[in-house]
Amino acid sequence: MKVFTYSEARQNLAKLLTLAQVEEVEIRRRDGAVFALTCKPKKSVSPFDIPGIRTKATTQDILEAVRASRMG
Repeated sequence: MKVFTYSEARQNLAKLLTLAQVEEVEIRRRDGAVFALTCKPKKSVSPFDIPGIRTKATTQDILEAVRASRMG
């Protein structure tokens, strides 16, 4: 784990973010407060991956609705 002062963290933010992808980074303020910087794991979910719904409509009902909407 790497430890940076607040001033070092401000000056090297890009480096800290890159480093936080592989290990935890601590930032210490002058008043003694300590903050931990870590990278959240990326969600590998497709935006098209949505839960299905239950309905009483049949395939035939849906096809008829589509045909009717195309006719006018």
